[in-house]
Parts: sequence; C-alpha cells; structure tokens
Amino acid sequence: MPSIDNCAARKGKVKFVTVMGIIAITNRVSVRPSKSIRGYSTTNRKSKIVNPKSPPPDQGQPDQMTTLIECIPNFSEARRPEIIDQIAAAITSVEGAHLLDRSSDLDHNRTVLTFAGSPEAVEEAAFRAIKTASELIDLNQHTGAHPRIGATDVCPFVPLSNATMEECIAIAQRLGQRVGSELSLPVYLYEAAATRPENANLENIRRGQYEGLKGEVESDPGRKPDFGPNKLGAAGATVIGARNPLIAYNIYLTTDDVSIAKKIAKAIRHSTGGLRYVKGLGLLVDGRAQVSMNLTNFRETPIARVVETVRREAERYGVGIHHSELVGLIPQEALVDAAVWYTQLDQFDKAQILESRLFASGPQTVDGQTPPEPASFIDELAAPTPTPGGGSAAAYAGAMGAGLVAMVAGLTIGKKKYAEVEAEMQAIRVVAENLRAELTHAVDDDAASFEVLMATFKLPKETEEQKEARDNAIIKATLNAAHIPLHVSEDVLKVMELALKCAKHGNVNAISDSMSGFAMARAALTAAGYNVRININSLEDKSAGDKMLSQLSALEEEANKLEKEIRAVMQERGGI
Repeated sequence: MPSIDNCAARKGKVKFVTVMGIIAITNRVSVRPSKSIRGYSTTNRKSKIVNPKSPPPDQGQPDQMTTLIECIPNFSEARRPEIIDQIAAAITSVEGAHLLDRSSDLDHNRTVLTFAGSPEAVEEAAFRAIKTASELIDLNQHTGAHPRIGATDVCPFVPLSNATMEECIAIAQRLGQRVGSELSLPVYLYEAAATRPENANLENIRRGQYEGLKGEVESDPGRKPDFGPNKLGAAGATVIGARNPLIAYNIYLTTDDVSIAKKIAKAIRHSTGGLRYVKGLGLLVDGRAQVSMNLTNFRETPIARVVETVRREAERYGVGIHHSELVGLIPQEALVDAAVWYTQLDQFDKAQILESRLFASGPQTVDGQTPPEPASFIDELAAPTPTPGGGSAAAYAGAMGAGLVAMVAGLTIGKKKYAEVEAEMQAIRVVAENLRAELTHAVDDDAASFEVLMATFKLPKETEEQKEARDNAIIKATLNAAHIPLHVSEDVLKVMELALKCAKHGNVNAISDSMSGFAMARAALTAAGYNVRININSLEDKSAGDKMLSQLSALEEEANKLEKEIRAVMQERGGI
C-alpha cells in the first residue's frame, strides 16, 4: 500500500492553519506582518487562525539571496491539541523558524506542521519538534486511519529560495544522525536522501506500520535503520528525507464504498501503473469514500489532470466527485494552472493576474486604502457556527485580564515612587505574560476539544465492539472538553491573585485597570465553570467528573474571597 506524507481529510474534523506572516509560493517566500492579537482570518472560522507571534512590522520580503528551506513534519497526534501546541511551540522557539501551517485530522489522528526559514533554523526546529513529540506521544496507545511508524512519522525538507536539493539532503543526514544518537530513535532516510534504493519510497519503510516494524527491526537486516538503535520504543521510528514541493490533495466521492476509492487510487497512482508523480490511497473518512493523494510534481502532472482522471474512473463505478480538499499549503502556480485549464484560457499570461500586479507594484493599496484587517475574534464569536463558543470566550477574557495585569505592572516598573515594589512588579509581569500566552492557546484548544467530541459521535456503532469503542471515546473526549475550561479556571484564578497585588502595590493611577483585569478574569472563571459543568452533566456516569467539579468549586470559593478583598482595596486605595 502506498503511503502519503501529509495527513488528509478535513470535513467534520479539526483543521488549523496558522499563518505567521509567511506565505510560501512555489520557490519564493514573501513575508508580511500580521496586526491581529489573535486575529482570525476572513476565510473559515474553524480553519484559519493567525498566530500572535507574527514577524516584526518592519520585516518585508526577504533579500533575493536569502536561503530558505521548508520542513513538513507529520506527527501521530491530532485528538489532543495541547500536545500539538507544545510541538508547535518547540518549533517557534527557534529564532528564524516561521510556522506557516498547522493541519490536524481526527480520523487519521495525525497533524502536519509546515515551517520555513534558514537552513540552520529549520534543522534545529525540526530536532526540537521531534524531541518534543517523542516525549509526549506513545505509539502503543495510538489509533488512527493513516499508516504510521513513529511519533514524528515523517520529516521531509524541501528547497525553497536559493536552496538546493543537496543542501536538504545534507540537513536530513545531519538531523538523522543527531536524532539517532541523542534521542535513541531509529531513523530511516527516504526520497532524495535515501541510502538504499528501496527506501526512496516511503511505503517500503512504513510497511507493516509501527506494530509490524517493532517485531522486524531487531531481526530483519532489511529493516535496519540508517541511524539509531535496532529497537522501537514508545515513540517508534522517524523517517527523514529531502524532496521537491508536494501537494497533499484529497477527493471525496459520492459513496461510502471504500473499495471504490481503493480501486481509483490503484488506477491513478504511479506505483501501480497510473499517473507519474502521484501517490494515492483509498480511505473511508467521516463516512465517505476518499481518494487521498500526494502530488509530487504538479508541473509534470497538474492538478486538473488528476481530478479529471479520478472523475472518469469514478464514473466507471457509477459515482462522482462530491468535493475535494487541500491539506496544508499549495504553490500559487498550481492553482493558476488549474484555473487556466478549466477556463480554457489558451492565450493567458500570468501577468494578467490583478493581485500579481499589485504585489509587484509595492504596498497593497487600492485608491490609497489599505486592505481590510482579518476578521476579529469577536466577529468569529458572533458568527452562527458552534466554535469558537463560550469556552473560547472564557479563555479570551482571561487572556485580556492577564494583559491588563501585565500593563499595570509595566506602568509601575521604573517609577521612583514604586522602587520598593519594583522586584515584585517585575515578577508579576513575567507571570502575567506567561498566563496570557497559556490562555491565548486555550482559545484554540477549547474549540478543538469540541470538534474532537463531535467527531466521536460519528464513530461507527454497528457491532458491539464498535459501540464499546465509541462509548469510551465519547467519555474520554467529554472529560477532555471539561478539562480545558477547568485549566482555564485555574489560570484565571492566578490572574485574579496578580490583579489584587497590583491593586495593592501597583501604580495607583492604573488601579482601575487592576480591577478591570480582575473583573475580566472573574468573568472568565464564571464562563469556564459553566463549560466544565455542561460537559460533566452530559455524561451518563457523572461520577467520572466528580473530582473536576470539586476542584472547580474550590476555585470559585477562593475567587469569592479574592473579590471581596480587592473591592476593599479599591475603596481604601482608590476611593471607588
């Protein structure tokens, strides 16, 4: 069975796309800053989230001589967004590594992260991501539709600007050796970096998946890794390589018969006599047959040709194309080529694209007006879709409360009048900023946990075994959906404690801001508390959530004491 690098399928699942101000277009990367604190883009509220760690405002398009490498690691986790948060944080902790995309699939239980930067930054970020994944993901507990052999299943490097395939091969070799020696993980090199002809194809390395490789790696010389031990632990093995840009593209059929998808995949993939530069699998995703593909050279085998071939093959079985989807990023050229093919613009010149002219002419303005800002979180909250909802709003309110506390501490620091409390305010500011970051992440985590919960209700329940697995998955997802707002409750109580300290000792001119920060955190606790209770209440066996409810009650009781105390401080010190 051929293997696919990137995870597939989005419908009914979590798909996060994080744009950090960098847009990859074929072999060029342009950079533009984002002004949104947690700005949601104007496309799909569940899909597009602009990361707050955007490049500095003066960071424009890189110099043409800048060397840029792209890395697209695939991780065997999607149902616990907090795990992916930590892996993403490991990547962005490296200066010069820019996270471009985050795409998670619940059925596959797999996440693809895309980042780019200088060769040194990308290599280091990849190592940190692999290390973090190996510590947090246990393949013995992993289930999902997509083939996999490791926590970081595959980690390819792609040359972008002023980079060569040889450079990417060298990065793959160095990283593989480091992962094998420092992390004691078996590492296989694939694609252009492969040391053995049979390992050029990922499907050969992934044969038998984690369970099969675990039994063979110690005894079969043909399964010996390029680096690391001949033994698989809980984190499995990692496949590292170098390749050209790839498009992860899926087509859903108007049937739930997965055998048809498998026949079509066999007909179109190159390894079984189909189209050159196409890899494919037939899968059942969210109750619909899906042809999941990797297009490894869109110039030689364009998307339109692939779509029409799938369409013709589907017609043989009396079905059609329901819809298609893209996983991760795509070169603009590939979309333009598809549009030109379908519209039959034989005399088309790419210089006729309006946006291309605008980009070429400098700042993107029309009649002297700057382009509209991305839709705000408040706009997304007001839209008639399930997420983001009350849990995300609670986390957002808590983040604003932490922001106000950090502001008051900052306004106190450096003032002679408050020299005695400067050290305390410095510490408060650091803690408040950490809480703000955690609560900002929780905005997404809460929405993601709801999507995971909804996905569990769609699991099959035809047999007793399936029913039991579905029931267990629902309970687990429900408890996780309650745990996230409970963690928010813990964080916002800390924000309230800090706000009280600022009200007592901080800059008196900003005392109302201390109270405002406290009030935002108090409101966040109320909202988060209701989200904990509604999830626990939905359980048939509510005793499973008794501990959480006890913890929540204790937090609320402490919050009441803090509120009483800060009101007294406001009256005594602020006169209000």
